[in-house]
Amino acid sequence: MALKGVLNADIGKGTIDRNIYGHFSEHLGRCIYEGIWVGVDSEIPNTNGIRNDVVNALKQIRIPVLRWPGGCFADEYHWMDGIGPKENRKRMINTHWGGVVENNHFGTHEFMELCRQLECEPYINGNVGSGTVQEMSEWVEYLTFGGESPMSEKRKQNGHEEPWAVTFFGVGNENWGCGGNMRPEYYADEYRRYQTYVRNYDGNKIHRIACGPNADDYNWTEVLMREASRFMDSITLHYYTLPLESWEDKGNATGYDETEWFSTLKKCLKMDELITRHSTIMDKYDPERRVGLIVDEWGTWYNVEPGTVPGFLYQQNTIRDALVAGITLNIFHNHSERVRMANIAQTVNVLQAVILTEGEKMLLTPTYHVFDMYKVHQDAERLDLTLEAGTYAFNGQEIPAVTGTASKDSEGKIHISLCNLNPSAFSEVELDIRGLAGASLKVAGTTLAGSSIDAHNTFAQPEAVKPQTFSAFALNEGKLTVTLPPMSVTALELASN
Repeated sequence: MALKGVLNADIGKGTIDRNIYGHFSEHLGRCIYEGIWVGVDSEIPNTNGIRNDVVNALKQIRIPVLRWPGGCFADEYHWMDGIGPKENRKRMINTHWGGVVENNHFGTHEFMELCRQLECEPYINGNVGSGTVQEMSEWVEYLTFGGESPMSEKRKQNGHEEPWAVTFFGVGNENWGCGGNMRPEYYADEYRRYQTYVRNYDGNKIHRIACGPNADDYNWTEVLMREASRFMDSITLHYYTLPLESWEDKGNATGYDETEWFSTLKKCLKMDELITRHSTIMDKYDPERRVGLIVDEWGTWYNVEPGTVPGFLYQQNTIRDALVAGITLNIFHNHSERVRMANIAQTVNVLQAVILTEGEKMLLTPTYHVFDMYKVHQDAERLDLTLEAGTYAFNGQEIPAVTGTASKDSEGKIHISLCNLNPSAFSEVELDIRGLAGASLKVAGTTLAGSSIDAHNTFAQPEAVKPQTFSAFALNEGKLTVTLPPMSVTALELASN
């Protein structure tokens, strides 16, 4: 029996901000070093020390914004250690992630060069936990001030004459935890103080971002919005999807059974509840929804791959992660009136990465392919889509069998993205397409599906999971019937003939 749905192609629900498709790169494991930065002397093809293959892959998915340098690393990062001649830069121990030496060869200039190559917006996280107001203020001055000042002169001496444009600036990270173990009342006061000195120079307008809650800490949101909302442009939310309940044993990235498949997707779906409840609190203090919600850390978190450094958080990426990505992006779309940015954790070689590298080799993960398939929704108009999604039942529990989203781009093309959560059953969906009276449409499709419940790409088989042309659909008299493969993410495009 087909699942029913209605797509009102003439009812817009607001713009899907392209920054929802943002990424996060922390000085953690092999994300920056080896994954992005190899240095100008590397035999791996690079431009100014940055891997060409990784840049090209990220440009393909139209990465809109990149967050750096952390994460927990941000609140022990002192930016002046990462400028000037590389041989003079301070070496330090990365106490959060693996206890390895951080040589600071990738610093402010290198990050801004990365963003230039990617043609994306930089999102910089400042240090509240172990830094000073002066340090943060001078970083903003160094980055964005073009007049006469000590920081402007220092930037010029280090080889960059003109200031950069920097919109997004985070005032601290996870200050309820690794960023200082602060109470919300204390952080609210610290935020108000620090952000005062995050100044706008030379027409550059900073979007000030406050550290928000961890998962379901609704009290943190309440206090921050009550005490500091008028001083912020956005507030963050962090939520990771773990198959199991324990941080000591989070579940494995591969080799799992349907029990962990189901629990992962069920916990992924909690993102909707979290955004809904935090948004309700925000509405109380900001009914006009001026303040954005930025989910700047999200994704799956499993036990690390056997044989790798535990603190490097390297994990494989399967068709299950592709479903988590698709489901989560659908949720973000449905809350586009409040969710203005999101940053999956993390870009390369860490947690739910879109790219994995091994020396000169690189592969694209199933999550990467979802971002590629979904990029059509960036800055598009969300359309009114309702789905009687049916249920996927397992061990006495139920979750939706299908989730979806739809949008219309600037050329009038309609894009529909559907996720079939069931790993063993096809799902037939019948969509009643309304608001296109008399229009003659052609339909094209792409699907990403797994041959097994933990199908994934390896360096030996880098294309085991990749998008395929999809044709299991029919359009008759305004009704679009689609047969979704098990455990799949499917993209459809409707365009006028």
